[in-house]
Amino acid sequence: MIRVLIVDDHPVVRSGLAALLLAYEDFALAGEAANGAEAVRMYDKLTPDVVLMDLMMPQMDGAAATRAIREKHPNAHILALTSYKEEELVQNALKAGAIGYLLKSIPADELANAIRAAKQGKPTLAPEATEALIHAATHAYEPAPGDELTPREKEVLNLMKDGLNNNEIAEKLFVSVSTVKFHVSSILSKLGVGNRTEAVAMAIKQNLV
Repeated sequence: MIRVLIVDDHPVVRSGLAALLLAYEDFALAGEAANGAEAVRMYDKLTPDVVLMDLMMPQMDGAAATRAIREKHPNAHILALTSYKEEELVQNALKAGAIGYLLKSIPADELANAIRAAKQGKPTLAPEATEALIHAATHAYEPAPGDELTPREKEVLNLMKDGLNNNEIAEKLFVSVSTVKFHVSSILSKLGVGNRTEAVAMAIKQNLV
């Protein structure tokens, strides 16, 4: 039997989850907690196999409760079960030590399988949680305007600021006009501007030249 502790501040949700557990022969209800602080106390007393942890609760939220339980019981298996899929909530729950992140809209059989997987130490993430993590990872670094400019492009940009046209820049740098045109086009693209005047204005504003 997999003994499950349900943690949620809504009695109706706790009752629904308890009824769901009873529908499966390999689950048993270890107990119920109405907030994070109560969950920490009950875990110490009951040491359940898996915890279904809501995140948005009074007194102590789910991430803080997860962290507190894991500090005392490193092998605790805690599944975050929430209605929210915001990146910050997903990251906070997983950083706190949750083994999975599920939405309350999950079908009963999928939740049951996630509980069984958690008991074995296997993580389960809702597709929305996975998407949030990928988005957070890919947007962890947003380059500032000008960060992607090469040294040569910065040199061209500086000459543009001085008012030189393509022919004059080419003569100054001892390159062909076509090469200068290529650099100017690349500069406009990287700065996200439409013309030389906007490029020079941004360069001055961002202290690129």
